[in-house]
Amino acid sequence: MPTAIAVTSADLVLPPTDQQTPTAALLQAPDAQPLEAALVDMNVMLERYGYVVALYPASIPTAHERRLHTIRSMLETDRLALLKLDLPPLAVAVLVRQLRQLSICDFSAGVVASAARLLSHYIYAGALLNSVTKLDRVPVSLKAHAKSWVPGSQFGVLANPNPQLIKIGSATGTATAIATTGAIATTTGAAAGLRGPEFATQLLVGKGNLTSDWVTGTLAPAWQVSGVQETGLPADSPRWWGTAKMIEFAAFLPDISVLYQLVASVRREKCHWCGIELIGDRCGFCSAPLTPPPENQSRAVGVLNHGSP
Repeated sequence: MPTAIAVTSADLVLPPTDQQTPTAALLQAPDAQPLEAALVDMNVMLERYGYVVALYPASIPTAHERRLHTIRSMLETDRLALLKLDLPPLAVAVLVRQLRQLSICDFSAGVVASAARLLSHYIYAGALLNSVTKLDRVPVSLKAHAKSWVPGSQFGVLANPNPQLIKIGSATGTATAIATTGAIATTTGAAAGLRGPEFATQLLVGKGNLTSDWVTGTLAPAWQVSGVQETGLPADSPRWWGTAKMIEFAAFLPDISVLYQLVASVRREKCHWCGIELIGDRCGFCSAPLTPPPENQSRAVGVLNHGSP
């Protein structure tokens, strides 16, 4: 039985890559569904699938996030993982699809949940913006803010895995790298300021209210992506990036066999708190770190200690 994957917005569910990739359940906001109905829906999912991994952006309204924790608390279940992701909306959608792909593999629910942190490091998420005056997700220098007021200005921004910002000339397509400290250095290529992945990826592009071919015509070739896909822009993207005049993009690992090998190569452990299987340094279900704080460690010999007296 595959692990159920759930999301807080329907636009975070990208089309499947194949006929085997399952869809994701929708966990609606409080103003869209009464609590009683939400409890019933979650209980049905838990009974059917055993475990549910819910992913949601850090930018969702507080009431919606509180609803998720209320559901888990009232059901008194440790089989619901709530994964809060500080990623741009399109990157969240990419990660959701990757976990949907992994959910039907021979991984336990704990491994699927904790794989989210691992796979997020392999998603290069950014956007082309007409202004950075309201951008608060990536460090922006005063000089970059000032340049936002120049007519025709455009900025290439990378939010994950490492924040980067470049100014793109409106006429020539030349780029200037803007360091987070405010220093500016001229680059030799139009996309050279955005350091891309050093592994094979595809590029997903969500177009907003900005007309430009920089992402597909300059960035994609510079990053040597194997293909470009277009999709609708998530509804929360303009708020996340601070402007509606934008084009969001995310480079990702498209091959399920590569994702599988990546996750399978990581050593598996048992959570000292809830006992579920995990990879990495934190449990996806209870958020406990792999090794408990020294004051909470017992003297018993086991996998979480070295048998020291």
